[in-house]
Amino acid sequence: MKRLIACVTFDFDAMSGLVARGLTSATPVSRGEFGAVALPRLLKLMDRFGIKTSFFIPGVVIDTYPELCEQIVKAGHEVGHHGWTHVPPANLKPEEEEEGLVRGIERIKQLTGKAPVGYRSPSWDLSADTVRLLLKYGFYYESSMMGNDHEPYRVRQGDKVHADRGVEFGAPTPLVEMPISWSLDDFPAFEYLRLPTTVVPGNMNASGLLENWLGDFEYMRRNCDWGILTYTCHPYVIGRGHRMLMLERLLEGLVEKGATFATLEGAAREWDARVPFKS
Repeated sequence: MKRLIACVTFDFDAMSGLVARGLTSATPVSRGEFGAVALPRLLKLMDRFGIKTSFFIPGVVIDTYPELCEQIVKAGHEVGHHGWTHVPPANLKPEEEEEGLVRGIERIKQLTGKAPVGYRSPSWDLSADTVRLLLKYGFYYESSMMGNDHEPYRVRQGDKVHADRGVEFGAPTPLVEMPISWSLDDFPAFEYLRLPTTVVPGNMNASGLLENWLGDFEYMRRNCDWGILTYTCHPYVIGRGHRMLMLERLLEGLVEKGATFATLEGAAREWDARVPFKS
């Protein structure tokens, strides 16, 4: 019997991702504020479908919207670590990264009563030190890399990447990787972003993205007896009216295709039981 798991996850960044890019004037901040408008819509939709999922929240956002974050917890969703700010770890000094990681853990413990078991890096860009820190602080899974689509895998430590010869892969660790993809993320498809050196056009037709997202699940359904597909959404992005309708149609389509919905922690533990770590 097939078992196909869909993890529809949310990065509740609010304005933190824009602030991390230096966009601190009134309009970009207000753009992030829309996440607070969208979040209750998303909680209501998840409740309607009976879905418990995972929200990754930077510490600064928990401090900005504590009541909304409490609603996430009250609704029974997982809260994962998403940095203290939204600055990518690769852009931080080692001591800054560790300080932010610890600070975020403590804030999530205050919010939920327990330490987070899952980590997703801001902008999906790990530093050379991130894996060591995640292991040091007892994280169970990580969700920032793209080395598979339907199958979790073990995060390696100690890779050596050379420009002029083959990559030397490090040793696998107990840390479970729950892979993601930019093609399964709402931000690059939908968000127009103008920066000093680049322009992200965004504003893609929602029906086109829906076709892509259902197509990836259909491919898994045709080719796998067991698998996990992870979608990443941002409340201030997916929460606009026509995109909410697209998300609703996505959930309906996944149900029709026989999907089981799970938090990333739940899906990671199920895979881990199937493929135990061998040191």
